[in-house]
Amino acid sequence: MGKPTGFLEYPRLTSRYRPVEQRIRDYREIGLPVEEQELKQEGARCMDCGTPFCHSFGCPLINLVPEWNDAVYNDRWYEAWCRLELTNNFPEITGRVCPAPCEASCTLAINAHPVSIKEIERGIIERAFREGWVEPRKPPLETGKRVAVIGSGPAGLAAAQNLRRQGHQVSLFEKAARIGGILRYGIPDFKLEKWILDRRLEQMAAEGVEFETEVVIGEDLSVRYLRRKYDAIVLALGAGRPRDLPVSGRGYEGIHFAMDYLTQSNKAVAGDPEPEEVISASNKRVLVIGGGDTGADCVGTAIRQKARSVTQIEILPKPREWNEPWNPQWPYWPNILRSGTSHAEGCERLWSINTVQFTGGYDPWVQKAHLNKVEWTAEEQRGADGSAGRGGATTSGGMSSASPRLRPVEIPESEFELDVDLVLLALGFLHVEQGPLIEQLGIALDPRGNIAVDERYQTSVPGIFAAGDCHSGASLVVRAIDHGRRAAAAADAYLQGR
Repeated sequence: MGKPTGFLEYPRLTSRYRPVEQRIRDYREIGLPVEEQELKQEGARCMDCGTPFCHSFGCPLINLVPEWNDAVYNDRWYEAWCRLELTNNFPEITGRVCPAPCEASCTLAINAHPVSIKEIERGIIERAFREGWVEPRKPPLETGKRVAVIGSGPAGLAAAQNLRRQGHQVSLFEKAARIGGILRYGIPDFKLEKWILDRRLEQMAAEGVEFETEVVIGEDLSVRYLRRKYDAIVLALGAGRPRDLPVSGRGYEGIHFAMDYLTQSNKAVAGDPEPEEVISASNKRVLVIGGGDTGADCVGTAIRQKARSVTQIEILPKPREWNEPWNPQWPYWPNILRSGTSHAEGCERLWSINTVQFTGGYDPWVQKAHLNKVEWTAEEQRGADGSAGRGGATTSGGMSSASPRLRPVEIPESEFELDVDLVLLALGFLHVEQGPLIEQLGIALDPRGNIAVDERYQTSVPGIFAAGDCHSGASLVVRAIDHGRRAAAAADAYLQGR
């Protein structure tokens, strides 16, 4: 693929961003476009590796990465777009917000810089939009079947688009005022400007997908009516139940879940009316608890709101710093220190930190976070037969794996305090929101509290399918798109009697 000696001749193309002092003044996208000649040169670095782990192992969508890399190198942009569109409904989104596990599993990553697959993907789809290749694809035949898709995040959008293209009448229901789910309300504009999402929604509307906003199924619209009117239902509800922090002082004002904060900020950027209680970091000492992508988004948002200071803590130990170009855990995702674009904008980061309690003064607002340091030690486990062993996964032969189960142990006399005005809990998500909809549908849940599905993405109730985080747990946007496509294929087979 590409140029046989390209990976030897050309350096890796690295992403470029607007200067920090400029971008923190607004919410516009921070990434800079790349010249097509640079993308062609990067496509030349894709080697004829024989077994392309980038799409067979690293990408949930099984994107045909080597094929469109080769097409870009040979200046066949339309062909590259055709190969990209075969597997991905929204490459303009994954090309911006996906962490790119495909690059971690690139064969070049064994001992060199991997191909910048994400930049090439973004370049292809933006060229396709400029050339007018991305047009509505209406179905050649109408089946007369009606499908309700509930939830408009990446899984719901992918399912709705594919089902409509199969000729079914599709109604997409969203409880919020605008379509997009976490893409619109959870991801800040400086990572994904919303005109990019709206551009794709216009295509879907032209294809015949019906959008219904501000509708809560089970309250505004009865489940009984839904079952009677639609031949199949696809649930794409996300994993909306956040993980809380049950410590003393949690009830003080000024302590919020990260997604509540990000949602309100995104609405403000969009010009939506302000709520009665405004969550703002302006001139505040902000503490972000949780070191993942959601926490990083809170950091970038707080900086743009002109916070006085921003500190991000994580209970897990600091990953090892890695400055080599290759992946030390190829083809798996490496456990190494990663600093996002928001961290480069000004943030103190602390690891192995446990939150003990919050305290305040006479008013109801939080004033201090009481913390201590922890160290992670291997925890001895005992099996059912009473034998001692290390915790963790076991192999098929029953032997303990090399990774023991670790637990945090508080370090004596390591307590310290931070003055805080705003605390944002970015601790991940537990499972789908288990409200009236799930109860009235009567579908089964798995032990983790998510919607249980079989290998066809069908729930315990025939004709009702589930896609994305509501059945898998919180995961990547790219995996949600894949689940949405697979659930759509299963629902189509059910409707067609196959």
